Amino acid sequence: MKFLNKACFGMLLAASAMSTPAFAQDEEDTAAIGPFTLSGGIAVTSDYRFRGVSLSNEKVAVQPTLTASHDSGFYVGVWGSSLPNSPAYGKFELDVYGGFATEIASGTTVDLGVTYYTYPGSHDGGAPTDYFEGIGKLSHDIGPLSVTGQVAYAPKQSALGDDDSIYLNLGAGFGVPNTPVTLSAAVGYTDGSLGLVAPDGNYVDWSVGASVPAGPFTLSVQYVDTDVKKTGVKAVDTLYDPTVVFTLGVSF
Repeated sequence: MKFLNKACFGMLLAASAMSTPAFAQDEEDTAAIGPFTLSGGIAVTSDYRFRGVSLSNEKVAVQPTLTASHDSGFYVGVWGSSLPNSPAYGKFELDVYGGFATEIASGTTVDLGVTYYTYPGSHDGGAPTDYFEGIGKLSHDIGPLSVTGQVAYAPKQSALGDDDSIYLNLGAGFGVPNTPVTLSAAVGYTDGSLGLVAPDGNYVDWSVGASVPAGPFTLSVQYVDTDVKKTGVKAVDTLYDPTVVFTLGVSF
């Protein structure tokens, strides 16, 4: 069932799927076509961590993205990631998203959208894997400091075991004055069907990191951890153990 993917997908791989993957907006270039803007990028990451849990079985993942936005604030796009091959999820995750973002006050932006998580290579006898999630973000910039609060809600649906899930996240980024370095930190909380990696169905994840642009490239490093209790099975526990994730992205 799909509810095992985003929280327990890594455990399935070891034992035998929005903020939401980040869509790498800071790694994208842009091209304007009238009122439309097209941006895209591709990143290589040492470990695909979704809300603190490895979905790439601690292996390297390739993650392309493409977004089309309108001057009005509406946008649509796709984001993808390679995955370890499995009958339930195939070799690739494809997320289709859309929404509306606008500045409601000086330095304050609201972003409301929906993400549809799909697995085109799934060949698990028709078992449901795809699901959708509504995501709302509120961001405020104060000089070099940017703070974002996020709420993501996935209503009851077959791929989530006919249960719902909620994710809360508070993150901050700080552009170090007179340097190209941006520091970041975030803490998140998952509760519901996507939190079943934890025995009681909820857990906390957190991260701290830094990124440095170099022309069209961006290099980032993040320390990621969760409070999920260990099971005693090393191949499973390492999927939400603390780790350092390196990512190299390029815009096009």
